[in-house]
Amino acid sequence: MKTKRLEEGEAEAEEGDLKRQKVVGRQPSSPSPSPPQLAFDNALLPLASYADDDEEEEDERGGSSNGVAENIGGRFERDGIEQDEEDDEKGSSQGIRRRMVEVRKDCPYLDTVNRQVLDFDFEKFCSVSLSNLNVYACLVCGKYFQGRGQKSHAYTHSLEAGHHVYINLQTEKVYCLPDGYEINDPSLDDIRHVLNPRFSREQVEHLDRNRQWSRALDGSDYLPGMVGLNNIQETDFVNVTIQSLMRVTPLRNFFLIPENYKHNTDVLVHRFGELTRKIWHARNFKGQVSPHEFLQAVMKASGKRFRIGAQSDPVEFMSWLLDKLHKELRTSKKGSSIIHQCFQGELEVVKEIHGRAIAERKDNGDVQNNGGTEGNNVVSETSRMPFVMLGLDLPPPPLFKDVMEKNIIPQVPLFNILKKFDGESVTEVVRPRIARMRYRVTRLPQYLILHVRRFTKNNFFVEKNPTLVNFPVKNLELKDYIPLPTPKENEKLGSKYDLIANIVHDGKPGEGCYRVFVQRKSEELWYEMQDLHVSETLPQMVALSEAYMQIYEQH
Repeated sequence: MKTKRLEEGEAEAEEGDLKRQKVVGRQPSSPSPSPPQLAFDNALLPLASYADDDEEEEDERGGSSNGVAENIGGRFERDGIEQDEEDDEKGSSQGIRRRMVEVRKDCPYLDTVNRQVLDFDFEKFCSVSLSNLNVYACLVCGKYFQGRGQKSHAYTHSLEAGHHVYINLQTEKVYCLPDGYEINDPSLDDIRHVLNPRFSREQVEHLDRNRQWSRALDGSDYLPGMVGLNNIQETDFVNVTIQSLMRVTPLRNFFLIPENYKHNTDVLVHRFGELTRKIWHARNFKGQVSPHEFLQAVMKASGKRFRIGAQSDPVEFMSWLLDKLHKELRTSKKGSSIIHQCFQGELEVVKEIHGRAIAERKDNGDVQNNGGTEGNNVVSETSRMPFVMLGLDLPPPPLFKDVMEKNIIPQVPLFNILKKFDGESVTEVVRPRIARMRYRVTRLPQYLILHVRRFTKNNFFVEKNPTLVNFPVKNLELKDYIPLPTPKENEKLGSKYDLIANIVHDGKPGEGCYRVFVQRKSEELWYEMQDLHVSETLPQMVALSEAYMQIYEQH
């Protein structure tokens, strides 16, 4: 009996040693220069992997979980199977995971794709987990889901709802779930173009010559660049600003090509570029665009100074937006950007401070004379300052009614209120201290933004000045009304401007709404735009409106 037990014990010990040897054999002490060979060759085995793209990237960065280096070589397609590979050396040193996805040119579920429900204007968040990582859009119902692995929300949706076609919102690849193969079909290219509109440089150059209308899926016609913007609860001040900036050709062309700002990491810059491309895209599924993602970026970047659900001033928003885009796009702290190339001019400012104000400043010890002159209790300071927008002051409205017991609506020519910048007219200012200011334009920008100050705030309420400004729609000649700098040799001074956008406020101050008149260059026609409503109008109607902000283009 003892002998038998000893023999059994020795056999168990030998078996244990063999097992230990096998375990040790599976864990090499140093990475192997060549990839390990599989015990069997099954080409279909990798097709069973439905791992999410994020998990693949993590594996590529961190290596295989079991420490075994797996070989992957270049990307090739054979027998309907796509394989992504890297160098043998890279694969052996970093342990990159093998990934093979079947690619099919035909899919039995393509007829279930419903383009009517697809809307890529909203934020790319999973409708279940609210995550923005690795999000897919169901091309059957239009909902967003995360991942495509077996435990993902998209995979679950494909089983529960029977919806099988999904597009990755980042890579634009289309997959069939739960089967897991990639669909390579040219009929899906229109969806990719709506998800991420593309423009070649040649298309951008010919954009202003295009007179062709486009047709939406619902049969309605629209003009690329003249599409309505959805008002997402009191966001008309954003819509009119965006529609105005879309008429500024160099700015529009810059943002239509993402390569111009691909190295920029600011979200607002990229959202503004996406919105620009969607507005000018000729293959949209619908004739309007929702600026939802852009508004979310604006709320975050402005610290909720401008937000959905709260009416704001388009002049304030325009100033903030141009300043923010310039700061993000400039190459250095004092560098230029496409914003300043379009809109920046220069003013010479002469500031005169009188009598008592000087005495008060001496008491406070803050008198500075920057290249100015002092005499007769007057300190005069001359400085030059850049500008992006010029503010124009309206004369006060009449207090009395006319004989017919009706309020008189006064009118003033634009040239009268432009005299503020002739270098001789004096403007009285109260803040930060009482002073007399004189302004003179020393450099004109390519695009001139004028802001008519209609609203005045006091301690009790905001008052609106209803005075109509009479302005020319074409050929605004500035040199006849304000002195301009003498041009350098071989340089032609452009002082003629044409109106391209006119923002109007209707209603009471603090309430009311904004609309904008814009010009379509290809036909030189004018359109009135108020949120989703776009209609052709006459140039004479543009001049009869209560102008609030205007953009002029230099000849």
